[in-house]
Amino acid sequence: MGAYVLGFHDIDRTQLALVGGKGANLGELSAIDVVRVPYGFCVTTDAYREVVEQDAGVGALIDGLAGLRAGDRAGIAAACGRLRAAIEALTVPEQLRDDLVRHLQEAGGDDVPCAVRSSATAEDLPASSFAGQQDTYLNVRGAGAVIDSVRRCWASLFTDRAVAYRIRNGFDHRAVRLSVVVQRMVFPEAAGILFTADPVSGNRTVVSIDAGFGLGEAFVSGLVNADNYRVRAGRIIGRQIATQTKELRASPSGGTEEQPIEPARQHTQTLTDSQILMLESLGRRVEAHFGRPQDIEWALHDGTFHVLQSRPITTLYPVPPSHDGKNHVYVSYGHRQMMTDAFAPLGLSFFALLHDKLGRTAGVVAGNRFYKDVSAELTSAWARPATLKSLDQVDVLMAGALRTVLKRKEFVASLARGRTSMLDFGEGGPLPIARQYLKLSREDDPGVVPDLIAYTEQTVERCRQGLEGKSGDELFQYIIDDHAVLAELTFDPRSVAAAFVGIQAVNWVNKHLEAWLGVRNAADAIARSADHNVVAAMGLDLLDVADVVREHPDVMRYLETARRDTFFAGLGELDGGAAVRDALQDYLRTYGMHCAGDIDLTRTRWSEDPTLLVPLLLGNIRNFPPGERRRRVEQGRAEAERAMNDLLARLRDLPGGARKARRAARKMSLIRHFIGYREYSKHSLLLRYELYKRALMAEAAGLADRGVIKEPEDVYFLSIEEFRHAVNTGELDYSTITQRREAHETYRKLTPPRVITSEGEVVSGAYDAGTLPEGALAGIAVSAGVVEGRARVIRDLAEAHVEDGDILVTVFTDPSWSPLFVSVKGVVMEVGGVMTHGAVVAREYGLPAVVGVEGATERIEDGRRIRVNGGEGYVEIL
Repeated sequence: MGAYVLGFHDIDRTQLALVGGKGANLGELSAIDVVRVPYGFCVTTDAYREVVEQDAGVGALIDGLAGLRAGDRAGIAAACGRLRAAIEALTVPEQLRDDLVRHLQEAGGDDVPCAVRSSATAEDLPASSFAGQQDTYLNVRGAGAVIDSVRRCWASLFTDRAVAYRIRNGFDHRAVRLSVVVQRMVFPEAAGILFTADPVSGNRTVVSIDAGFGLGEAFVSGLVNADNYRVRAGRIIGRQIATQTKELRASPSGGTEEQPIEPARQHTQTLTDSQILMLESLGRRVEAHFGRPQDIEWALHDGTFHVLQSRPITTLYPVPPSHDGKNHVYVSYGHRQMMTDAFAPLGLSFFALLHDKLGRTAGVVAGNRFYKDVSAELTSAWARPATLKSLDQVDVLMAGALRTVLKRKEFVASLARGRTSMLDFGEGGPLPIARQYLKLSREDDPGVVPDLIAYTEQTVERCRQGLEGKSGDELFQYIIDDHAVLAELTFDPRSVAAAFVGIQAVNWVNKHLEAWLGVRNAADAIARSADHNVVAAMGLDLLDVADVVREHPDVMRYLETARRDTFFAGLGELDGGAAVRDALQDYLRTYGMHCAGDIDLTRTRWSEDPTLLVPLLLGNIRNFPPGERRRRVEQGRAEAERAMNDLLARLRDLPGGARKARRAARKMSLIRHFIGYREYSKHSLLLRYELYKRALMAEAAGLADRGVIKEPEDVYFLSIEEFRHAVNTGELDYSTITQRREAHETYRKLTPPRVITSEGEVVSGAYDAGTLPEGALAGIAVSAGVVEGRARVIRDLAEAHVEDGDILVTVFTDPSWSPLFVSVKGVVMEVGGVMTHGAVVAREYGLPAVVGVEGATERIEDGRRIRVNGGEGYVEIL
């Protein structure tokens, strides 16, 4: 039997398992000089385990929650009602009663008014806050009433909302235990909440204070509005004074009661300016002790501020590190690369290695995602407009956020300066690329792109052969050295120029044909079924695989339940299985290195788990007749040919039309020959990533066999060098993996901002809504056309189930989503720009598309009928 009751003075943050998050934080607060914490104590989780968990009847009821689903409201309500009634009827052991009475005497006597609050072991933690999930009882008097409140707090661990929350987030009901905080009541003139970082913008230099008359529960519960004050470095920078008509006060008979506020006080400021600044200073002291921004409950009594609770603010995105005292502005790599998910540490390490070999910094890491410091670009007269123009093509909201930052003259004046990375084109600089660009544009040789692809694939084959037979330190060194080849391919002037030729030809055609003929986005039709577009081909080629599968009903049934570890073995036992196996393996040899989020090396590739392709294959069979690939390619080429002929004919009818038509025809030819190559650079990286990962996971399996790690995937939470060291020495502190896995889970749930400053402020861009239809969701037009259909909201490609004619609504897409595009007739994305993958593929397939629609997956209901205007850039919910 452990300790039943501990005073705050006996508690610190190491006793989280015994007193929960709230109790541990109160123990820490009590030890801080100048912080006044009302006397109190904790009824520990030992008491909860002894009284609640070890009761056979209650234990059986807790175990009965395991079969419930989060959406089963009726089932949860019935089970929770039975559990709470059983807990509230439990007998409290004599020792607990005696300990509790003794601590009440130390607090001021048996009749001292108390606040009784729950403190769960998963509450008020750095990674998650369960705040408000359990109950609070105020102005409780007498040992008997306190004990009753303790039982009710225990029972509140099983409220409907708390149980549903745990089910939804995967928490074991027995893994979360409850301590109860009993604290001497303060009857304040005013009370409230203090955030040591602005909870709206995330700015760490701004303190936000909510204040109201009486007990703080009045506005926490929504009974009344509170004043809000914003303070920065000892200066009040904003205040909103609320009208307060009532307040919550202690009732003489126990509990609380509402009281009217006399008219003279209803419109007055709750705190004086000097009190506001005192509170800011107090908040900074508490924040410094805990080492991170805090959400602090406070009460003002007789001119003294009392701290009732402090918890970490769990919703803030981590601030990218800077150490020079200057202001910095960071933009998300993920929003530019269509991968906003958190990387696992090994994936971060590989991304950093590549950039190191390129002679660049990979940027800073925040929340397991890469951010680029663009302070140097924003302070450069020539780089600033170029940066904004470039981002306008990739993510207009990001560019808009930077323009918002640039309006803040005081902040910009203190921006860090330095060398811009915009001219990082390898050792030779931009001149060799410019020469190649002029040469390729002049010659318009259709054999250039096939030559470049063939050369890349030769280097991949050499890598494959070089990795064979290598293990241990030799393997790691080979992979690191091979990144020099990746850098060479990345900076190859001919390759870079070939991509630029296609992009610039598209820009020229769109600009000039709109000016000459009034035709917008003319290049969209011209680029249809262009050669060498690996991303477009990825989706079309899967249609051919579907045609093989559809001929064999047994295989189709098998695929619906196929498992990763026996996928191909199971196929071999079926009629037609060999033919399907061969078709799938051919497809995987060409595209198996792809997957969702594939620039993170740790993501599961299609070649590792072919079941990831099953929903797409079955969707193709369901939605299309045989021969769909050939029809689509032929149709795309015919439409491109018709579009070019029509546009050139119309140009020839203009004044000076013969010259204009000749110039346009030349640019159209460049589009046909070069635009597909733009998508190849990432594919060429993934060709190597597949080889690296296959070799590295063999090493990981060896570590697991040696007992150094528990499972091969544990290495995802190591850097390359840590992985290498573990292989070479067999030594590894496994707690490193545990801690990083927990941190990764926390980061994974955060929404990464497009733009964040060194102050922690998340800066947002905005659209000029202009003349959009009422209620329309604004975005960026990236692929022309208007289409209506059923919205299919998909956040995970593995769960994709679409019917022909659906409109895809998602956060972002990367090349691995291309096979899904063949089954939809429109696309809406939260992230992206004119030249990102999803936009390019949408234009290739002729799908109206709008990107940059903030909150699209939340604001558009799955199954709702919507209209997508890909020419004007908005979505209507019908």
